[in-house]
Amino acid sequence: MRNDHVTLRSTAVFDLLAPRTPPVPVKVELRYDTRDPYAVVAAFRTGRAGWVEWVFARDLLADGLLGEAGDGDVRIKPSIEDPDSVYVELSSPSGHAMFEASAQELADFLDQTYDVVLPGNEHLWVDVDDALTRLIPHDLS
Repeated sequence: MRNDHVTLRSTAVFDLLAPRTPPVPVKVELRYDTRDPYAVVAAFRTGRAGWVEWVFARDLLADGLLGEAGDGDVRIKPSIEDPDSVYVELSSPSGHAMFEASAQELADFLDQTYDVVLPGNEHLWVDVDDALTRLIPHDLS
């Protein structure tokens, strides 16, 4: 396991898409933390209420830049109409949202994560003992 923890942050604007209305720009902070090297966090600014965070696999982001990816709550796919854009679809019990984002901004962020942790080397950054300690209750009596 590596000890030199790194957190990357990047801001972007995603367009919230809804039928019969113009796109609404939403500020998004993308984060990558080597303490969870398999994941990317996308925090969406929701106005005065704060931020809503979605955590998904870094591989899902990479796959979604090239083709349709995801079969759960997060789906990402390139735009057919505009090769410079990708769609990010989020689903939860409380709602559904479709965003359009810059493929280049997402690819640049992904490249930055690869500069820190190469694909396939994520396991070198995971502290298994720490993860087990957090999962297993300390008081087993």
